[in-house]
Amino acid sequence: MIWLSERQKFGVGFTAGGIFFFIFGIFTFFDSGFLALGNILFIIGLILIIGPQRTISFFTRPTKIRGTICFILGILLILIKYSFIGFIIEFFGILGLFGDFFGTIIQFLRSIPYIGDVLSNPIIAPYIDKLAGINNQLPV
Repeated sequence: MIWLSERQKFGVGFTAGGIFFFIFGIFTFFDSGFLALGNILFIIGLILIIGPQRTISFFTRPTKIRGTICFILGILLILIKYSFIGFIIEFFGILGLFGDFFGTIIQFLRSIPYIGDVLSNPIIAPYIDKLAGINNQLPV
C-alpha cells in the first residue's frame, strides 16, 4: 500500500477533481468555465503531490519545454474563452508532458480486475500497447 502525507492526499483529491471538471468541460461542448476550473485544480493537485520545486523542475526540463509551452498556451486560451482551440493546443501539451506515463498507466489498469481483462484481451492488447508505446518484444 502506498503511504501518502496529508498534503499529498489533498493533492490527489484536487487532481482527481481537476480531471473530473476537465472531462465534464469536454462533455459540455468545451465549456470554458469547467475546463479552466479543471486546469486550475489539476495544477494545484500536482503541486501538492510532488511539491513546488519538483513541479517546476518537471515543467522546465529541456525535453518537456515544448509540451510546457503548449500546455500553458492552451490554458491561457481557455481562460480568454477560446476553449476549443485552447483544448487542442493543451492536448498536445499534455501528450508532450505526460506521454511517457501512458505505458505505466496501462500496466496499472491491467492489474485492476475487470478493466485488466478488457485491456489484456488478445484482440485489443496489441492496439493498446502500440497506442501507449509499450514494446513487448524481447531484445534478441
